[in-house]
Amino acid sequence: MTRGALAERVRLAGYLVGRSWRSLLARAPAAPLALGQVSVPVPERLLIAPQDLRTGDPTRASEIYAGRFAFAGKIAMLEGHTPFEIDPPSEEWAEVLHGFGWLRHLRAAGTTIARANARALVGDWIRNTGVARNAAARPDVTARRIISWLTQAPFILQDADHDFYRRFMKSLARQVRHLRRASGEAPDGYPRLIALIALVFAGLCMSDQSRLLRAAQKRLVEELDRQILPDGGPLTRSPGMLIALLLDLLPLRHAFAARNQPAPPALMNAIDRMMPMLRFFRHGDGAFSLFHGMSHTAADQLATILAYDDARGAPVANAPHAGFQRMESRGTVVIVDTGAPPPLSASEEAHASCLAFEMSSGRHRIVVNCGMTEINRERWRQVARATAAHSTVVIGDTSSCRFFGEGRLSRMVGIPIVSGPKNVPVQRGSREGTIMLRASHDGYAEPFGVIHQRSWRLDGEGGRLDGEDVFRSTTGPEAALPAVGFGARFHLHPAITVERLDDQSTVLLTVPGGEAWAFVAPNQMVNVEESVYLAAPDGPRRTLQLALSGNLAETPRLLWTFVRTREAPSVRPSPIRGPAARA
Repeated sequence: MTRGALAERVRLAGYLVGRSWRSLLARAPAAPLALGQVSVPVPERLLIAPQDLRTGDPTRASEIYAGRFAFAGKIAMLEGHTPFEIDPPSEEWAEVLHGFGWLRHLRAAGTTIARANARALVGDWIRNTGVARNAAARPDVTARRIISWLTQAPFILQDADHDFYRRFMKSLARQVRHLRRASGEAPDGYPRLIALIALVFAGLCMSDQSRLLRAAQKRLVEELDRQILPDGGPLTRSPGMLIALLLDLLPLRHAFAARNQPAPPALMNAIDRMMPMLRFFRHGDGAFSLFHGMSHTAADQLATILAYDDARGAPVANAPHAGFQRMESRGTVVIVDTGAPPPLSASEEAHASCLAFEMSSGRHRIVVNCGMTEINRERWRQVARATAAHSTVVIGDTSSCRFFGEGRLSRMVGIPIVSGPKNVPVQRGSREGTIMLRASHDGYAEPFGVIHQRSWRLDGEGGRLDGEDVFRSTTGPEAALPAVGFGARFHLHPAITVERLDDQSTVLLTVPGGEAWAFVAPNQMVNVEESVYLAAPDGPRRTLQLALSGNLAETPRLLWTFVRTREAPSVRPSPIRGPAARA
């Protein structure tokens, strides 16, 4: 067994021991303020109802009333059954169903029929959770359901009879009791935070829950301090977590105000740190960069959050704690992953994307990563996490991170990253308006003895991005590199049209609206290959990628350039408009 493999096993063993220890602590008798032991009496009434910043669609209410439940890219027709009785078409579908976020669509309709439908569906769940009990009992799903019920309670309970009201309150208390015990077992990252947020909401909204509020608030403060880094990035390194978390934390801040209680300083500080990072990850079209599980950017949700941003300043350029860099000049934006993977416990959704970048010009994205789909996530999850799904260099057809193998144990711990880049030094500077960035990583040191270094140079006019990839041996600058193949990939947004030129080292990229960029790789064959864009709102879409390949021993240095051109070439070859056309 190699030293690296032994270190991976030690890390995984420590992770498993930590999970078991947290589970035991959650169940063991403890101090009065221990969250798992706090009593949760059935509330006599609800004191407040939280805001819901996620928008509802009244047309979806008609579909639900008709028995058509369309969630996570799957559709189920009830045909006389309740949605909880039927076999869910996918795990994601079951999670959305039992999270009850779809109640907001019924509330948006605002009709008496929609209210009666909502009450009937909640009553059906109270009577029988249905076949997907395991999904319904998960801490993050339970948390979403509690928040949904509290948020939509005024709509559901209006004109309800006393019997339904009492059953609703008893069920709510029972779910909160389950969650206070299970919150310690919630996976690290957003699932653990949302579980604690739901418990704080319950303490604020339900009567007679002062002890629950104190205990849950204490745990939430601890997790926010740990998971929200000093520069506002999340511990998981997922840009999407910022949006999801702020959609919950902003109403929580408002709920404290509604109860005339001061919000914890840690909550206020976390929101203040996170807000600037929203602008950091945005391209000119408003969409987030596709790193570490980020999918399609819901424009309405992001706009709602940004309305709370009082600073509204220019985004920061350097996020060293989160491990990202941003270069921006005259409307051209380059966002780079310059960080090591998150801790093993928070890496179940993390990607092997070190030194990958995205590039946009104005309101159009040009170079992207594949991202993550919101439809059939399990099918695409590991494909999207691989280095090959990112705009960076792949050595030996191997990802720069090693993922825990699938099997019986993976069903318990997921598929976290067990090893990857440890040292990612970054240098940044500017000269006469030109921004320069250089970073390297050792993710390929263990398997191949290679350090990958990448540099970017964005000129002051935003019309030229020069790049350089350099490969060095870990044994010294003069040591020979192994005869291993590499591939540099530049995934393109589906809206980009690619045209081959007579020069095999150059291709022309046309942006919607007529802007054109030339991609040049001196002394290299630029191949145009198929790719997939997973972050489209309607699911995966075919797209193209530019690929440079070679052998480390023969090509220790690779140069490439994106340069904006103002006019088309005098001879315009037939464009490659779809992935079916190959280089």
